[in-house]
Amino acid sequence: MEQNLDAKKRIVLIIIAVLLLCVGTTLAYIIAQLSTGASENVNLSSDTVDNLQFNVDKEIVLNPNQFNVVEGGNNLTDTAVGTASLIANSTNDIATYNYYVYFQINSNNYIYTTTDQKPEIILTITDPTGSPVTSVNGLTYVESLGGFDITTKSGLYTIAEEYLITSNSSTTDTVQDWTFTVSFINLDTNQYENGGKTLEGEIILSKEPRYTLASYIIENVYTEDGVNGLYYHDGEGTYTNADQEAGDNSYRYSGANPNNYVCFGTVEETCPNDNLYRIIGVFGNQVKLIMADYPTTSQTGTGGAYYNTYSGAGWDESYYKGNQSISSIGVYYWNPSGTNTWSSSSLTTTNLNSTFLNSISSTWQGKIDNATWYVNGYININATPAVFQDSESTGTTWRGKIGLMYVSDYGFAASPSAWTSNMSSYDSSSITSNNWMHMGLFEWTISPSSSDIYFAFNVISTGVVNVNASVSGIMLAVRPVFYLTSDVLYSSGTGTESDPFRIA
Repeated sequence: MEQNLDAKKRIVLIIIAVLLLCVGTTLAYIIAQLSTGASENVNLSSDTVDNLQFNVDKEIVLNPNQFNVVEGGNNLTDTAVGTASLIANSTNDIATYNYYVYFQINSNNYIYTTTDQKPEIILTITDPTGSPVTSVNGLTYVESLGGFDITTKSGLYTIAEEYLITSNSSTTDTVQDWTFTVSFINLDTNQYENGGKTLEGEIILSKEPRYTLASYIIENVYTEDGVNGLYYHDGEGTYTNADQEAGDNSYRYSGANPNNYVCFGTVEETCPNDNLYRIIGVFGNQVKLIMADYPTTSQTGTGGAYYNTYSGAGWDESYYKGNQSISSIGVYYWNPSGTNTWSSSSLTTTNLNSTFLNSISSTWQGKIDNATWYVNGYININATPAVFQDSESTGTTWRGKIGLMYVSDYGFAASPSAWTSNMSSYDSSSITSNNWMHMGLFEWTISPSSSDIYFAFNVISTGVVNVNASVSGIMLAVRPVFYLTSDVLYSSGTGTESDPFRIA
């Protein structure tokens, strides 16, 4: 068992499940692999101080073979135990501590294979008293299966907070065992669509509370709608008309200048401007970021910085690029080939997902999710953010790391009083001055026109959303947008520009 001392006093348990099923049968194979246990101490000098340790008992391995799961047979399961143990110091012979228990699903591409979404991967947890854990925020407990449905889940889940452990002896440990079982449910239906799918998870026992960036924002920054610039779009209409919310259970930053800055791509003490991003919102268990700013270059100043006639609108590329680093991207055609098919645009394949992405180190690239984006537009600009959001959340999809903002992202970044307005009237000072995403620039969105294959939506300098923009006729600014993976952890920071959120 490998020893590993850590300031957070945590022990990591990695479970990797690989499910292979034969087409046309319910024969299933699973591999689950658990990392070797580690022991961590609060202090090793047990004569004067207390000794608190966390460890796991063994690896879990479910070897795939044709006999593991057969049609009509049992479920395939394996179990591991996470242990907290405490010995009091010999001076007082008594010690009391609290600790935290988490389950973090780092990656999971399983799907439901039945139309009624029967659970296929179940997590069962037993606490140190021998009682089953039946309530975990964000997970659904399935009574009939005795566990939580994690078939499509990812991210960090809190199992226990400030769990008490007490020792009255300097010679005999107080031991608390947490038993975790991951099970593949062998259904009586064809599960071939989950062939080759993978789930990676870890159990964490820690002296300190631990949050993903998403959970930190939801649990510590959001308190009620409007506080700290965050609004919960549950479609209930608590701060505007119900039908004017996104209704997707997202937490979105809105207003003039919320504290939603993130330092990404560096660990420098002072975050460089090129590494500052801002949070559009929390979607499920993922945080969506947009590049915070452009270099301060005059749109109407000398030097040909900006073409004054909109028919040829766009930054002068050589001038603009000469005043910024590669991470600031520059200006581009939406698609030089002429159609508004996002997946085949060189902006997508070359500028964003090659040149820009490769300017980021591999470590930080790993924190960017290969996400599914809906690349549908709308008919015209005479629609509210909610109408755009409805159109943007169905239909054609594209899978990749770097995209652009949706029209609805820009619309909902304004204060709620603007959400009843059509995006064609987003040029009033009361709206632009209370929309942190408004940069006073001409810039592209990811949303194509659904009525003309040569047009895409953009935001113009006045704040209005426009669609009369040829994807191959003009060059506009772009700000890269991406989703962080669900396992990205919050480290520090308050979200201000000078003290941005730091992640790990």
